[in-house]
Amino acid sequence: MSSQEVELRSTIAGFTAEGKLHTLSVWFILALRLMMGLAFLQSGIDKVLSGEFSASGYLVNAPPANGSPVADLFVQMGQTSWFVEFVNVAVPWGEVLIGLGLLVGGFTRLAAFFGAFMMLLFYLGNWEISHGYINGDFAYMLVFLSVAAFGAGRILGLDKYIEQYEVGGQPLVERYSWMRYLLG
Repeated sequence: MSSQEVELRSTIAGFTAEGKLHTLSVWFILALRLMMGLAFLQSGIDKVLSGEFSASGYLVNAPPANGSPVADLFVQMGQTSWFVEFVNVAVPWGEVLIGLGLLVGGFTRLAAFFGAFMMLLFYLGNWEISHGYINGDFAYMLVFLSVAAFGAGRILGLDKYIEQYEVGGQPLVERYSWMRYLLG
């Protein structure tokens, strides 16, 4: 087994964070990607196959009941019929697509972004702070952001190959640099 440490350094707004990352960490990054992919795929498939998913009751009732700071927004969304119809499709199928993207490592950053966005909405909707502001929804949001930040789709995933796909004699991400935000 070969392993080593890789030095990391990042500066944002004048603050620098640096440290060393052991190369064995790649397996844990892969495990996080696969865990979240499987969890979202399973949750989405369950909703799609049941055919009974409806967000209306949740949007209107749960956030006000738990004291969410954005309860009024959730109630307004739950009382807007076209929005509820959209959410009734977007949540189950979004979970399926996010799960598939993470499992195969394709368009990983895009999938992780939408996964983090969904978890932020779940965090605000499932507002439960009696044990502090950090709960499972918040932690999952950070896992999604970590998967995106580490470019986890390049680890035994399709993103590694998609990025190198040649378009006009150049790798895709060299020809279209904005694609780096979707892949990785």
